[in-house]
Amino acid sequence: MANPTRCAGCKFLRRKCAQDCVLAPYFPPSNPERFACVHKIFGAGNITKMLQQLPVHVREAAADCMFYEASIRVEDPIYGCVKIISQLQQDLFQAQSEMAKTKAQIAFYNAQQQLNQQQQNMVDGVDDNYQQDLHSEYSRLGLDDHFYSLG
Repeated sequence: MANPTRCAGCKFLRRKCAQDCVLAPYFPPSNPERFACVHKIFGAGNITKMLQQLPVHVREAAADCMFYEASIRVEDPIYGCVKIISQLQQDLFQAQSEMAKTKAQIAFYNAQQQLNQQQQNMVDGVDDNYQQDLHSEYSRLGLDDHFYSLG
């Protein structure tokens, strides 16, 4: 039994569209350009074979992928999807490089802050030690009251 309306694939191929046409769900008559693009790159026989070999639940995604790849290949017949993949790899490498640079800057600033804190602690410690030594010396000389009036 034939479909009352032929799918884009069957219209393009000028044949009857069977009720169980593997192309019909993924190449509707309302979008003939979709099938024409995929047909130009893959051919009708390959499209049909690929879809038939897949479980039904992944066929829609496969048809979408075929259309995407075909449309990119039509745009750029030499490189096609490889050009996009290469660009994405370059973008990823650049982002990773920027992230590593940013992490290094953060580590540098953290180390610098830690060093400044240690230096401040040493200065504070020297001041405390100096005051303790001064207090001890004043106590030895019996000048405790004079020490507290200086602080």
